[in-house]
Amino acid sequence: MAMMRLDAKQVLARHDKALTKKEDFRSLYDEAYEFALPQRNLYDGYYDGGVQGQKKMNRVFDSTAINSTQRFANRMQSGIFPPQRKWCRLQPGSDIPQDRKAEAQAALDVYNDKLFDTLKQSNFDIAIGEFLLDLCVGTAVMLVQPGDDTNPINFISVPQFLVAFDEGANGQVDNVYRRMKLKAESIQRQWPDAEIPAELKNLIDQKPTEEVELVEATVFDPERGDYCYHVIDKRSKTELVYRRMDHTPWIVSRYAKVAGETYGRGPLITAMPDIKTLNKTLELVLKNASLSISGVYTAADDGVLNPNTVRIMPGAIIPVARNGGPQGESLKPLPRAGDFNVSQIVMDDLRTNIKRTLLDESLPPDNMSARSATEVVERMKELSQNLGSAFGRLINETMIPVVKRMLQVMDEKGLITLPLKVNGLEIKVSPVAPLAMAQNMEEVQQVLQYAQIAQGAGPEGAVNIKVDEMMDYIAEKLGVPQRLRPTPQERMMMKQQMQQQAQQQQMMQMAAENPEATAQVVEAATQQQPPQG
Repeated sequence: MAMMRLDAKQVLARHDKALTKKEDFRSLYDEAYEFALPQRNLYDGYYDGGVQGQKKMNRVFDSTAINSTQRFANRMQSGIFPPQRKWCRLQPGSDIPQDRKAEAQAALDVYNDKLFDTLKQSNFDIAIGEFLLDLCVGTAVMLVQPGDDTNPINFISVPQFLVAFDEGANGQVDNVYRRMKLKAESIQRQWPDAEIPAELKNLIDQKPTEEVELVEATVFDPERGDYCYHVIDKRSKTELVYRRMDHTPWIVSRYAKVAGETYGRGPLITAMPDIKTLNKTLELVLKNASLSISGVYTAADDGVLNPNTVRIMPGAIIPVARNGGPQGESLKPLPRAGDFNVSQIVMDDLRTNIKRTLLDESLPPDNMSARSATEVVERMKELSQNLGSAFGRLINETMIPVVKRMLQVMDEKGLITLPLKVNGLEIKVSPVAPLAMAQNMEEVQQVLQYAQIAQGAGPEGAVNIKVDEMMDYIAEKLGVPQRLRPTPQERMMMKQQMQQQAQQQQMMQMAAENPEATAQVVEAATQQQPPQG
């Protein structure tokens, strides 16, 4: 039985409930965006029209968190979604028979090439960069929609402030609600199938540029396994659009999640005490510096000097009745109030803690010697270890859903015809980005170490190595395309050729060493051959 269709009031009620649940995180997220991501801060004044172009750094005195957050996002992008490179590979799952896997892999490599050719034409690199900035706070949201002929797939990094969501029974995000402000005249252009009520029609005719607040809801139907898409006019509580969709266009990822919570907590949340302390300390330092530079003075009430008209500024000359004593000096500098002395160690420690929390210390400074390839791999391995469970969550909540959604859109647009499902059983998505490769190299090194030990044990040890299977395993871990690897049939033919060449070389060696014995062997072999024809 299909889920009963929700009306506009029911959708808005679910949206309000999701917003209430999100309100628990507002103070955390608000501070994180204010001090580390002011350019993406929508928590202050969005619905008052006071966000765009306004100053968002009134309480920010130190840029350490801002710079480290940007570097965190850049490092994550280069480690997991490197631009202009293949960062995943489609592979046959366990449902594909072993004897068909080589054939299936060759076909999936073609789909994989098509996937990344399409990706290069899109705005994915821009959107994922913004997405990872939000992920540093804790929760990131992306909308993946069909594009046009020039850009087949459109990626939109939606600020999480605008989005609320619910979790399903499996801990995955099921229902997504987005608040939108749109000009009245743009509604029909964005949704040609929208049913416009009379009240909204009048507004479009009379005030076409006035903004209308909408709620866009994508709700999962557990009975049918698809999604209901609603667009609601919040003011009139009227449904403008209703559709059913096979797949959700939303990608929602959490950096780390506490049991019982819906929204994520990123490294910025962990670093916030140090960030706030550093900003407050620097604010006090600057105030102290201002006092030390400008000084605080006393003025005698002698009826000559008017303190209200005296300007304390560099190079200023202040007329006074006398400069000390009966006569005094003609020109005398004011005494300095003294140099301020604040412990720099405290601020340096705070900056170090912030950088460490935001993984901004993994690589050595630029002024050190050039890094070798081995060092880069080791640093990537270190970074993947520091990420811990967040790396696995990024793969499961970002990489795999992005690939699945891309293949769905490409299938709908006729760019590919995918006969199998990307469910891990028929087709699985394996990461081959630098961070994943750093982990894979560890496994490859263990296999090679075993092979070395086995070969060192002599002929009896060498029989414990399945060379073909071992090479296939290493090739998969390193992401070597199937077209560069021989099929089992080709491998058998090459082995036979190698055996024949070895026999020929052996015979030639024997002939060189003992020509008479070789002639007898050849003659005997010729006599044993069956007659031709």
